[in-house]
Amino acid sequence: MRALMALSGGMDSTALLMRMLADGYEVTCLTYDYGQKHSVEIHRAKANIDYLLANGFNVSHIIIDLNSAMGSLNSALTIDGLDVPEGHYESEQMKQTVVPNRNAIFSSIMYGHALSISDSEQSDVLIALGVHSGDHEIYPDCRPEFYESLESSFSLGNWGSERVSFHLPYISGDKTTILEDAQDSISHLGLDFDTVFRNTNTSYNPDSSGRSSGRSGADVERILAFHSIGRKDPVQYVGGWESALASAQLAQREHEEST
Repeated sequence: MRALMALSGGMDSTALLMRMLADGYEVTCLTYDYGQKHSVEIHRAKANIDYLLANGFNVSHIIIDLNSAMGSLNSALTIDGLDVPEGHYESEQMKQTVVPNRNAIFSSIMYGHALSISDSEQSDVLIALGVHSGDHEIYPDCRPEFYESLESSFSLGNWGSERVSFHLPYISGDKTTILEDAQDSISHLGLDFDTVFRNTNTSYNPDSSGRSSGRSGADVERILAFHSIGRKDPVQYVGGWESALASAQLAQREHEEST
């Protein structure tokens, strides 16, 4: 069984990689360097690939440089002088973290790679993506209808598309269900949960040492998910875990009071 996936270095795609390996897939990972300020995620992706290799899991990893194509796109994640907003993930201000057309660009590249793998290996290929329901409010390119339309368009424009399909196992879930699934798959693989997730980054505004701020919308969502499954997040937070958790819970309460 063959799969290709985008490995950002964040918790969702990392959990998905663990699931695909646990399900017996041979996996090729693409990681995109698109000028994101939180480029520490690329280094974390490399760290997990190295961890997998050291434990007998041979995962092909390709880093694709899209700086020149995407580095000037207008987003708080790419443009100097635009601050990454803080607060609850679903707040209106989080739309500043949208990178225009990002997932369409990423998916187009993945589809080309998947077609190439399918042709050279004469195999069916799944394009696995870790998008989930928590993304739908802010990121329209994480919604199921977007991928349904995209897959239809790609199939019309390519020979061999009958052997390539999108696989979105978390599309109806959230970060809590993703972590619960990761616990199961990582246990099945005989790996260490904390090591795997220590080698990730979700923060949009980590400090110069790579420590998560604990205050961006993505941070808040991750922190609350770890707390909901009764685990301490193994990544380092500026001010420590307890401070990060208190800040995330405050952001949650303020969001609930405002809606």
